[in-house]
Amino acid sequence: MKKVIYSLACCLAAGSLVACGGGQKKQQATETATAETQTTENKIPEYRVLNNPQANLEEFTKDKDGYYVIFDGKSLKGWRGYGKDKVPARWVIEDGCLKFNGSGGGEAQVDDGGDLIFSHKFKNFELEIEWKISKGGNSGILYLAQEVMSKDKDGKEVLEPIYISAPEYQLLDNENHPDAKLGKDNNRQAASLYDMIPAKPQNAKPFGEWNKAKILVYKGTVVHAQNDQNVLEYHLWTKQWTEMLQASKFSQEAWPLAFELLNNCGGDNHEGYIGLQDHGDDIWFRNIRVKILD
Repeated sequence: MKKVIYSLACCLAAGSLVACGGGQKKQQATETATAETQTTENKIPEYRVLNNPQANLEEFTKDKDGYYVIFDGKSLKGWRGYGKDKVPARWVIEDGCLKFNGSGGGEAQVDDGGDLIFSHKFKNFELEIEWKISKGGNSGILYLAQEVMSKDKDGKEVLEPIYISAPEYQLLDNENHPDAKLGKDNNRQAASLYDMIPAKPQNAKPFGEWNKAKILVYKGTVVHAQNDQNVLEYHLWTKQWTEMLQASKFSQEAWPLAFELLNNCGGDNHEGYIGLQDHGDDIWFRNIRVKILD
């Protein structure tokens, strides 16, 4: 009888070991499948950066301060739509200003709208520009931008938005646009590095009044100024920059392609276009000039 009980106990123990082993294998298989799913979800889609003809800066007037005047209030020479070969119809010259006639559609850009870029890639530079926003308006100045095409799930090429590759100097009616209260620590208000660093002090003038923006980019150091006060500084291509991206809407997990492009902002040559955003609202620009710091 003891032999029978002992034999039965051994069988049960062996069965238990097999069951435990099977459970471990199932758990390992589940973890592997989960990891593979996450890898697939975070996979960077196939993409390419367009290499379109650039404007020759030597054809533009250089003022007494050494800045190239890239908008003189009379002509849109050198400007074109992002991903386009001409200026979209909603961008017009009005009373010596560059104006975007808003569609009211937010980021859902209409056919005769779209972001505007100056068709020269800048590396080390200082940009000065004056802007005036409509009530409740939203826009932005983008820099070191690339024109990026990717493939959708059907293999069709699509143009990615300009902000997927470019830091954004936010332009906003802080008092009336809801974005002013979103984000973190007011990092979506005027002159902020959008969704990453707030502008301090926050000294933007109300809608309908002119503000002065300045953006300095020099060997990775970036400074935003607003109305003649420096409001933030950060450093591209550093650990700090990568950490900021990971904490934003452009993180590797949330948006793999944006993370890839922004983490290596400006591409291998660390240069790119200056862009003005169509966010669906009326906005005016004037006195746009750039100093080359190379």
